[in-house]
Amino acid sequence: MSYTDYIFEGYHARVAELQKSDNPFATGIAWTGGDYVPLHQATVPLLDNGFLKSDLSYDVPAVWDGRFFRLEDHLDRFETGMSKLKLTSPISREELRSRLVEMVAMSGIRDAYVMMICTRGLRYLRAYAPEECQNLMYLMVMPYLWVSGEETQKTGASIAIVRDTVRVPTGSIDPTVKNLQWGDFTRGILEARERGAQYPVLTDGNGLLTEGSGFNIVLIKDGKLVSPKRGVLEGVTRKSVMVAAEKLGLDWEICDVPVSAAYEADEVMMVTTAGGVMPVTVLDGKPIGDGQVGPLSKAIWKEYWDAHYDPAVTIPINYR
Repeated sequence: MSYTDYIFEGYHARVAELQKSDNPFATGIAWTGGDYVPLHQATVPLLDNGFLKSDLSYDVPAVWDGRFFRLEDHLDRFETGMSKLKLTSPISREELRSRLVEMVAMSGIRDAYVMMICTRGLRYLRAYAPEECQNLMYLMVMPYLWVSGEETQKTGASIAIVRDTVRVPTGSIDPTVKNLQWGDFTRGILEARERGAQYPVLTDGNGLLTEGSGFNIVLIKDGKLVSPKRGVLEGVTRKSVMVAAEKLGLDWEICDVPVSAAYEADEVMMVTTAGGVMPVTVLDGKPIGDGQVGPLSKAIWKEYWDAHYDPAVTIPINYR
């Protein structure tokens, strides 16, 4: 049995069961301040500055096999991001949590990608003070999304360290605030694909690695994990990976990581909520190690997914 089979076999069975449902929310549910609606019917005001100016913060927790995973960590990061942008949630943390749990229960989705977005609202910050803007909240639940799918996770992904695109400087956009400014990531994706890779990894332009298009990068060298410190989102999934590494007796460090370290690594992983631990086996068109998913990547992958059943970091959903 492949190291991934025990997760994907259960996932496929749950997807097949969900597809039989006549629940109008089975393909997604949304809340924009009023009633719950099927996701494909949800709308955003055209004049919302989140849409017009990307003036917002958001976060993405996930549900796996009927359990929210690290929801409190995601709520903490979401609140921190809103505070840094001087956004104020129109609903309390308690209501936000309860609505998300209720929406997942109503949808019947057991493996879900969940998104919460707080925007500046309909007033433009250039003309109004933050306290004069009525911020808006949008919530959505949909079937789980995979940045890297089943077959790619079994064989390993290919990445390119892009040369023509650098990460937006931290002095311009705070990378610790999850946002939808994806200009650099989009350009990086196009460059990576032109070079035959699936995913890009961006540098800071000064010889240091930052992150990829929606994922943290983790390198393994001589049994130690390292991941970039600056110019990156403080990933909840990365936090889970480091906890997994500790359980396996591995050392880790979040620090400045030179680009050269990627070419010297024994194993490489991309890590994000939408996909979890995603092994990488090709860098800039050349195999990493022997070109196979490495043993430590496999062990961390399994430890990460096992944690989705740990009552200390999960919230079970009471489905109706």
